[in-house]
Amino acid sequence: MKAITDYPLTELKLIYNLLHANVQSHFELMDSELMSDLQKHLQTSATAEGIDVTHHAQWKAWLDNQSPFPVNEAPGDIGA
Repeated sequence: MKAITDYPLTELKLIYNLLHANVQSHFELMDSELMSDLQKHLQTSATAEGIDVTHHAQWKAWLDNQSPFPVNEAPGDIGA
């Protein structure tokens, strides 16, 4: 079995986005160890690429494979 680090980031981002989009209809995802591990791995990868994961617009742009705004130019919290 592969480790989470063995999968391409684009695939992991897709899976994370799909899971995150369904959290409100499946609250049990909030307690999922896999979801938590996936988020931690993606946040670590994003941080290594210079993304401020505490800034929602930057984090979301990175997850969506878009160019992230610099923090001082990014729009405010735009939602998930």
